[in-house]
Amino acid sequence: MSFDKSAICRKKQKKITKERLKNIGLYYLQRFETSVYNLREVLLKRVKKYAFENEDFKIEQALIWIDELLDEFQKLGYVNDARYAECKIKDYLAAGKSARFIKIKLQQKGIDADVAQNLLDTQNYDDKSNALKFARKKHIGPYRTNDQERKNCRQKDMACLLRAGFDYDDVCDVLNRKGEEE
Repeated sequence: MSFDKSAICRKKQKKITKERLKNIGLYYLQRFETSVYNLREVLLKRVKKYAFENEDFKIEQALIWIDELLDEFQKLGYVNDARYAECKIKDYLAAGKSARFIKIKLQQKGIDADVAQNLLDTQNYDDKSNALKFARKKHIGPYRTNDQERKNCRQKDMACLLRAGFDYDDVCDVLNRKGEEE
């Protein structure tokens, strides 16, 4: 039995208008706190999807609409990069993420590196305690079940902590701790 690709019925995209883009943006903002850059990407993805199915659609006009909507959302306070970055920083620090990891994630969402660094500097965090939090969460280093397993997995644990963005010195301090001491 063969599969007929023409039998697949894809849902046709609704026409993109400024009002539709506004509704898409507002619905997204109801569910997520986001940066201006990320919201632009979400709206642009919708526009490109519609433009792919409709060759006669003018993307240039949609780009103008997106910029106008983003300006409007910023003026109304719906989108605020500093507020978004501050919320994400608090979440990441609570999860035991490194400062390097946080800065990279914020840059991926369009937050300026200087803004991210300034906001990180205002937070009360310590990379060593975050590395310990991360190790506890992953059950590595001093949080392994026994000393033999700790010894056998030291390189693996070190690699895990380094990939998470922690400094080599902090990683060594965490791995050299005895048992589950705090």
